[in-house]
Amino acid sequence: MQGQSHDQEQLVAKVVAGDRRAFTLLVEPLLPRLLATSFRMLGVRQDAEDAVQSALASAWIARARLDPMRPILPILTTITLNKCRDRLRRRKAARFLGFGKVLEIDLAADRAPSPEIEALDKQLLKATHAEILNLPRRLREALILVTVEGRSQGEAAELLGISEKAVESLVYRARKQLRNKLDLE
Repeated sequence: MQGQSHDQEQLVAKVVAGDRRAFTLLVEPLLPRLLATSFRMLGVRQDAEDAVQSALASAWIARARLDPMRPILPILTTITLNKCRDRLRRRKAARFLGFGKVLEIDLAADRAPSPEIEALDKQLLKATHAEILNLPRRLREALILVTVEGRSQGEAAELLGISEKAVESLVYRARKQLRNKLDLE
C-alpha cells in the first residue's frame, strides 16, 4: 500500500482540518480490517470493538499529526494494536489480582459436509484460537499480521517497528509453537 488515492489524501486533509464527516468516510471502509485484527489479538468481540473505538478516538484527537501523503490504514492499525496491547496488559493485571474472567470465544460456525467433521473442525479452530491467544504478544502480533491478515513482512515490520528479518523469525517461532502445542507435526 505504497501510494494512496487522491480521494483519500483529500479526506485526510479534511480530517486534519477537523471535518468529522470526512473522518467517518475515511475510516468506515477500514473498520472490518481493524476489527478483525483487534478480535484476533483479544479474542473477545466486545473488547475488540472497544479497542477499535478507542483507537479511532485517539486518531481523531491526534488528527493534526496525520500526513495526507501517507496511507491511513497502517497508522490506524498501529494505533489499534497499541490499544489491544493496553487491554491485554490490563487483563493480565486483573488476572494477577484475581479479577480475571473467563474468556468467551465467539467462533463462526464452519459449514462442513458431516456433523463429525464439523465438530472436529470446530474443536481444532477453538484450540488453535486459544493457543494463538496464549502466544507471547510479539509472536501473536507478527503471526496475525502476516499469516492471518495477509500483510507482507515489510508491512508487518513497519507496523511493529522491527526489521523484516525479525518478523520472519517471530512468525516462524509462532508457527512452530502452535504446531507443537496442537500436535500438528
